[in-house]
Amino acid sequence: MSNPDSTLITRIGELVSNEPDRPVLTDAALVMAAGEVAWTGPASRAPAADSVVDAGGRAVLPGFVDSHAHLVFAGERSAEFAARMAGRPYQAGGILTTVAATRAASDTALRANLRRLAAEMLRQGTTTFECKSGYGLTVGDEARGLALAAEITPEVTYLGAHVVPPEFAADMAGYVDLVCGPMLEACAPHARWIDVFCEDGAFGADEAAAVLAAGRGSGLAARVHANQLGPGPGVRVAAEAGAASVDHCTYLTDADVDAIVSTPMVATLLPGAEFGTRHPYPDARRLLDAGATVALATDCNPGSSFTSSMPFCIALAVREMRMTTQEAVWAATAGGARALRRADVGHLAVGARADLILLDAPSHTYLAYRPGVPQIAAVWQSGRLAAGALP
Repeated sequence: MSNPDSTLITRIGELVSNEPDRPVLTDAALVMAAGEVAWTGPASRAPAADSVVDAGGRAVLPGFVDSHAHLVFAGERSAEFAARMAGRPYQAGGILTTVAATRAASDTALRANLRRLAAEMLRQGTTTFECKSGYGLTVGDEARGLALAAEITPEVTYLGAHVVPPEFAADMAGYVDLVCGPMLEACAPHARWIDVFCEDGAFGADEAAAVLAAGRGSGLAARVHANQLGPGPGVRVAAEAGAASVDHCTYLTDADVDAIVSTPMVATLLPGAEFGTRHPYPDARRLLDAGATVALATDCNPGSSFTSSMPFCIALAVREMRMTTQEAVWAATAGGARALRRADVGHLAVGARADLILLDAPSHTYLAYRPGVPQIAAVWQSGRLAAGALP
């Protein structure tokens, strides 16, 4: 029986559904209707639909869910990257270069760059993404950054506690009071999440806990940048705050791993940052073997990880972080959805939002097998073709 305004994608060589009982189907088909997945199963049993797309043996995956990105900024830091590749170590202080450029930029310029990066993500298969503030660090600049982000994604994160700006260099307590008070009041209406960079050179455990507690009091759920540049208290702070996700997780103790596994918290790994800073890659295998839920995200930002490509991060995770190809794809789709506490994306079960990717390849494995090669043939969002072209 035909569904109104429905589309059948048939002759799918490999359908990555991320359903627990059948995560991967071969010789498959999928029907989209009313913006949702309406049916999946063997191509030989597919129902009729209003339109038909012949996948020709190619793979279909859920749209990527990028749960950690910093897209509201101005300027660029290519000279800093070149210096790091020449041997200079990465430190959090480079963020202030972007803060100065972002404060000086117009709303029009910030909006244009944000939308350019969002379109770049979409072409590479990212259909859901989170976007942080954190490059304004004044009440007005943080609020405008979040308002701009809210124009294009519901997953908006207030990151006033990114670093301490120059005007508060001698008054950390004063800046934390600002972040927890007037800045939070101005920013909370535009955001769903609150985040803090808990790291040497940024915010310590007490400051981070205070920021997260203030955010919760304003109805924002917690996320935390933690243990990126060295061991520290960030994972513990995140667990105690009930954070949805603890991000980076590059330097973990056994106690940190235990804290992640003993809570619903997702460990979001950002291999683009390690690629861009020459830090060791996170040990995803250790986390997975311990029973942690792992997500992959780009950390797209102009300093440490200026990539918008989830396929690139999947390839890094497989090659450098000891993930299987299927684990890496799950982390970039269902894992990201869990990090955002979303049940409607990251999988292709019936009733899920019809966000999906058609690869120009027969299997998800090609995302790591052919790194750097454009393989996203078409992208659908809510059942509508959003990027690429039909076969």
